[in-house]
Amino acid sequence: MSGWLLILALLVLGGVLATLGDRLGSRVGKARLSLFGLRPRNTAVVITVLTGSLISAVSLALMLLVSERLRRGLFELDQIEERLRTSRLQLEDSRGELQASQAEVARAQLGQQRVERELAQAEQRATTLRNELAPLRAERVRLEAERDRLEGERDSLQTERGRLLGERERLSRDVAARDTELSRRESELAALRQRIDAGSRELEELEDNLIALRRGDVVLTSGEPLSSAKVQLERPQQARDVIDALLQQANLVAFRRVRPGEPPDRQILLVPTADINRLEEMLQRPGSWVVSIRSAANVLRGEQQVLVVPDLRPNRRVVSAGEVLARTTIEGDLRTPELLGRRLNLLLAESYARAQRQGTIVDGLQVDPAAFSTLIRTLSDQPAGQVLQVQAVALRDADTPDPINVELRLVQQPSGSPRRPRR
Repeated sequence: MSGWLLILALLVLGGVLATLGDRLGSRVGKARLSLFGLRPRNTAVVITVLTGSLISAVSLALMLLVSERLRRGLFELDQIEERLRTSRLQLEDSRGELQASQAEVARAQLGQQRVERELAQAEQRATTLRNELAPLRAERVRLEAERDRLEGERDSLQTERGRLLGERERLSRDVAARDTELSRRESELAALRQRIDAGSRELEELEDNLIALRRGDVVLTSGEPLSSAKVQLERPQQARDVIDALLQQANLVAFRRVRPGEPPDRQILLVPTADINRLEEMLQRPGSWVVSIRSAANVLRGEQQVLVVPDLRPNRRVVSAGEVLARTTIEGDLRTPELLGRRLNLLLAESYARAQRQGTIVDGLQVDPAAFSTLIRTLSDQPAGQVLQVQAVALRDADTPDPINVELRLVQQPSGSPRRPRR
């Protein structure tokens, strides 16, 4: 609205100034004024020009006074155009940046969509993992319980390890003891070889005795005991008396068997003095002993002298009452008295061999013949096919020189037991 008022004011002002200039020019022309030495007519023209210039100046001044935009356009047009060009360039740059930003926004939107898809997938995986986590937690609880159990087993294994270490030390000691035992066995083997050599020499003597047997009547065999006694001295000085009594008893037995019918009025035994002294020295030691006087070789009837050797060994319990010395199995097809007698004799021989290994010096076992025959009849009357067992049982305790009484007992073989091979 102010622009239209400015135009209207300029029109009015121009008309007023034009009227004034015209009237002024007319008055100057009529007055025939002259300025600057000009002719009146030229002076009127100059006045008219000045009046027109004044109109223009006043109009311009009024416009500049009233319109700030006109003042800025008139005086700052170049700067405005320069700024306009700069703004256009910036606008172009901004448009490029805008396009780049739009492209970046598009890429960001694509990235956002991709991230949203990945987020959805991650949520799905999280859901899946949460579903899988429940059994894993249960498995974790189970594994923790298993860990506790394994720790307990580890403690027990450590305890077992300590026990095994102790067992290893014990086994090491056992191995050392076995080595010592092996050395002892080697020594015994050497001694056994010496005994074998001695046995070979004895075999030669036996061959010589065999020749003597063919030539005459042997009444004493090598190693046969002539007298024996269980001795436990109260005083060491009694050793000589005991030895003399045993030698007298042995001399009496040897005289009666070697020279029967003659009165035993002289000494026919020959005993090495060194053996007697060694026997006396050993008897003086504390303890219970068994002393025997044995024939050193086979002796024929009618000989003048008998060579004997003393035998001394510690007295100890050989068998106990109720001890099973040996046992044998009677198969179902073994029912004839002859075969049964052989089997029982083998059982008695095995029992006597065990008693000898345990230290007895008696000659044979004592068995009731009537009970032996009764057992054979009982076994013969058993039905065929029935497996039985017979045991040789000691009836009472027996020391080294004591007789051993044995009873044969019939024992029912348990059903399903494996059959032992025949002896």
